[in-house]
Amino acid sequence: MSQTNSQSQSGSQSGSQSGSQSASSTSLIPQSAPAGIISMTQPPQASTSFFKLAPSETINFQWSFSGVLHSPSALTVKAIGANAFTYTIGTVPGTSTSIDWVPYDYQTSNLQTPLAQTTYTLAIHDERGLAATTRPGWLSPNTQLKFALYTPQPYTPLASGWSCVECNSASTIRQNPAVVATFATLLVVLLSGLGLLRNFYAYQRR
Repeated sequence: MSQTNSQSQSGSQSGSQSGSQSASSTSLIPQSAPAGIISMTQPPQASTSFFKLAPSETINFQWSFSGVLHSPSALTVKAIGANAFTYTIGTVPGTSTSIDWVPYDYQTSNLQTPLAQTTYTLAIHDERGLAATTRPGWLSPNTQLKFALYTPQPYTPLASGWSCVECNSASTIRQNPAVVATFATLLVVLLSGLGLLRNFYAYQRR
């Protein structure tokens, strides 16, 4: 019984010391320090990357930290679709700088909430959540990366009836005299209008 009480007191003291150390480290962060940030390094943050919803197609997200003085206990990575649905990609340790995601595996394992062919926002946040307020030295959520998912069309050989829709449309236009005449008329009207405007401005300058 005495040993149990001793262990309990030891655990209590350890927890108290850990909590006080955490509070102490937080209090040591200058109030003038900027908030910590995440910068996406892969894929590029400046443009929207497109990824296939296909077997073995892995997306590798990578990032770096700057100004983080209070290390997060964990990071949650999510994909927020243009359709307002949120899909959890995974949770990693607070010091991690990358995560791999196979959208096709997610698709087959979550039939009730399938991934749409749309644009997504990658969201990364610490244990405080995506709505965490800015705090000196603490990591701010990042929602700057955009990417898109699409399903590739299956290959159809010519012998099986594949046809080029765009090519057929262009051929139809060439073979239809009425359509060609309409385009020609519109072009003549446009050029005539431009000519009249040019003559008008030239006359005004005299």
